[in-house]
Amino acid sequence: MATLTKKQKTLAELDSEKLYTVDEALATLREHKAKFDETVEVAMNLGVDPRHADQMVRGMVSLPGGTGKDVKVAVFARGDNAEKALAAGADKVGAEDLMEDMQNGNLDYDRVIATPDMMGVVGRLGKVLGPKGLMPNPKLGTVTPNVEQAVKDAKGGQVEFRVEKQGIIHSGIGKLSFKDEDLKANFEALTQAIVKAKPSGAKGKYVRKVSVTSTMGPGLKIDLSEVEGA
Repeated sequence: MATLTKKQKTLAELDSEKLYTVDEALATLREHKAKFDETVEVAMNLGVDPRHADQMVRGMVSLPGGTGKDVKVAVFARGDNAEKALAAGADKVGAEDLMEDMQNGNLDYDRVIATPDMMGVVGRLGKVLGPKGLMPNPKLGTVTPNVEQAVKDAKGGQVEFRVEKQGIIHSGIGKLSFKDEDLKANFEALTQAIVKAKPSGAKGKYVRKVSVTSTMGPGLKIDLSEVEGA
């Protein structure tokens, strides 16, 4: 039988059923932090079955404290819009050339944005971008004539959330090196956006469990009284 490390023993001593406030959870994660700057993540278990269209939960939210991550953005645009996207900080801007580049497997992007007139080109990438969750979507604001603002939002802390098959949403809310107030503001922004995105087909209790963890840290259950509207 393998011998537990000192850290594993310490984590094993934590009460797995304890309900934490966000402040307590962050303090506990800091007590058990690794030697690198870990990402802080939130998991929300929802009372939905995303196999049904009227129970899908998906959206965008801007985290006021930022994400601590360098977001790579590709934009499909021409002319003035292409120039505006580049000026706003887009990593790659193009049209048919960008489509061909992506078809060749160059998909190292976190967000793909397109102007409405480019959807004829982007539509040919459905089988490539769809499985990666990168297909531009008007409902998410990634198909827009205002590519300049969309790029700024993506670079400035906007994240997408989407419920998985098991009815769980996972999302990073920053780094453990962030100040508590920034992580708490990001936690509140994310959870409130998910609460507001409650679908019409959701039956019974919507928010069933919320937990916070870090890359190498323990998963800590959050008291639902910390989530407004839960």
